[in-house]
Amino acid sequence: MENPPSPASIPARLQLAPGPWTTLLEGLCARFPWISAMQWQDRFARGRVQDRGGRALAPGDRWRAGQEIVYFREVAHEPVIPFSETILHHDEHLLVADKPHFLPVVPAGRFVRETLLARLQARTGCATLVPLHRIDRDTAGLVLFSTDPATRGAYQALFRERRIDKGYEALAPPLPDQGFPLERRSRLQRGTPFFRTEEGQGPANSLTRIEVLERGQIHWRYALTPVSGRKHQLRVHMAALGAPICNDRCYPLLQAETPDDFSRPLQLLACSLGFLDPVCGATRHFRSRLALA
Repeated sequence: MENPPSPASIPARLQLAPGPWTTLLEGLCARFPWISAMQWQDRFARGRVQDRGGRALAPGDRWRAGQEIVYFREVAHEPVIPFSETILHHDEHLLVADKPHFLPVVPAGRFVRETLLARLQARTGCATLVPLHRIDRDTAGLVLFSTDPATRGAYQALFRERRIDKGYEALAPPLPDQGFPLERRSRLQRGTPFFRTEEGQGPANSLTRIEVLERGQIHWRYALTPVSGRKHQLRVHMAALGAPICNDRCYPLLQAETPDDFSRPLQLLACSLGFLDPVCGATRHFRSRLALA
């Protein structure tokens, strides 16, 4: 089932990445393969692709790496995510939500209304909600939001200064030859295609601590603690160890793009958040109510 066409239009900023494309139309079609060239041409014709100063751009304008452009997300037939989020905590400064698998945190690509942010704004009426961090669309679990612009910076500093404890659980194949607890350190860098991450040469810029919570015959349940916060870090590290997280469609090998199979969610859960509240001084600890299959 799909929502009817919607006039929803949300501005987004994009810094153009290096690439072989000569025109904006060519590069945007490569960057967003699910949006047709005809759709992009229509947006250009209506002035919905602009430079950072608000000047309308043309599809034949040059693709200049490093340039920032503004475009407007418009989704006519948005897929419905048939799972619900749960609000675990809501006060004048913070909202903590339990996000289901498959639901994006913020608008991106094919999703505008079917996002955690849009759903929470509709439920609470709070127009000042801003996520303080993000987890992948494929990952379920805890997401912390700021509700008050006046105190937002204090909570953002928790993540920037690594003063927040984040815990994950994952189901993955056994690693009987490894000693636990285990630390995985590596250098993570942008992979191919652009949305993947890969391990490269050079000094490590990522660290994950791994423990075993339960040893099953087919899969083990792992506790994962990301000391750093690189994109797809946990998924890349587990795949590199020879134990890719169950139902991972990107690692170790990228699978062909297909419609979501809601019966096979990625078995990764952001299960806990803990920190000393910088506003009231209280010790905060939140635990997801979700569980892996």
